[in-house]
Amino acid sequence: MPSLYNTHPKTYGPGSHQCRVCFNRHGLIRKYGLSICRQCFRERANLIGFHKVGACVTIDILCSTE
Repeated sequence: MPSLYNTHPKTYGPGSHQCRVCFNRHGLIRKYGLSICRQCFRERANLIGFHKVGACVTIDILCSTE
């Protein structure tokens, strides 16, 4: 009898989507249709058009440049 493991393609869950760059299935960012894993996103964020925003959020007095 042939093996029935993974004979039907998955359309749900973590095994159904993969990174479009490295084909990894872990840590996938699917928001905005990116479909890129977090490692590839960090390498290519500037090329895509994302940029970091200032780190100071909680205390405005310490973050001011004046």
